[in-house]
Amino acid sequence: MLLVSLLIVYAEQKDNFITSALKRIYQYEGIYGERVKPDPEYLFSELLETRSCNFDWDIKPHIHPRLYQLFYIKKGKLDFYEAANHFKLEGPSLILVAPTALHGFTYAAEASGRILTMSDTLVDTLFSGLGMLTPMLNGVQHISAFTSHYSPEKVDELMAGINEELFSSEPGKRTMLRACLQQLFIVIYRLWQHNQSKETAADDMSLTHFRRFRQLILRAGATQTVAQMAQELGITPVHLNRICRQIVGRSAGQLIQEYLLEEARKYLTYTSYSVSEIAYLLHFEYPNYFARFFRKHTGLSPTQFREKEKR
Repeated sequence: MLLVSLLIVYAEQKDNFITSALKRIYQYEGIYGERVKPDPEYLFSELLETRSCNFDWDIKPHIHPRLYQLFYIKKGKLDFYEAANHFKLEGPSLILVAPTALHGFTYAAEASGRILTMSDTLVDTLFSGLGMLTPMLNGVQHISAFTSHYSPEKVDELMAGINEELFSSEPGKRTMLRACLQQLFIVIYRLWQHNQSKETAADDMSLTHFRRFRQLILRAGATQTVAQMAQELGITPVHLNRICRQIVGRSAGQLIQEYLLEEARKYLTYTSYSVSEIAYLLHFEYPNYFARFFRKHTGLSPTQFREKEKR
């Protein structure tokens, strides 16, 4: 009876854990440091140094639920934090961050560049007919290799043009901005492909399935199997795996595992949630299922991983 009572209490706490999710991770509906909720076609441009210097060049790891951000580091060094990963980067570099992706920066004081922030609705509208961009518009992408045709100066010029148009009052401004954004992202896509050293191709229907599958992962976490997700998409598990391998070179199961591990590392590194709370946030039925999953893929228990990160 005691065990049953504990399980009931534990289950009743589930909703409380979920509704308090991310309260101990910085989360901004708008740009960093602001609580204003942007409109569906939100677009903002600023110099990297304008906002960063106000925070002593230290942008704490945070997420934006509905915003894409493009960072162009023109010059200077920085530490870049992505989930549990930490990279030392140097300009010129490009970093593209998708909604819900944890990211943070510590810049050197001489760093300079540009930041472009866009709502996910605007991005979806702009690139609905450009399915080839879908793999790039997920997670965090880092581009450090440029080409003679698409140089850092070219990217800077395109972003400066968007900034100028955004704050102008010229006729046809909305149409011009959309054209400029599409040109910029096609250039970034070509650079991304160059950095990937391989091309991925898929028909429009496959890309649609893939995008819906990524949304299902975000929504369902560990509560659904590949077969269940495939059924919801109206395709077979074999077809879903084929699509995932064609687009990103990994199976559907691997993508689910990668998402769960990234989220787990994020919570263990940047929050004080207990292992049980993290298990519920990731939709594992029981905490020991989560602990077993984490150890299988990292070789460490969640507690061991957290202790290691604190050293």
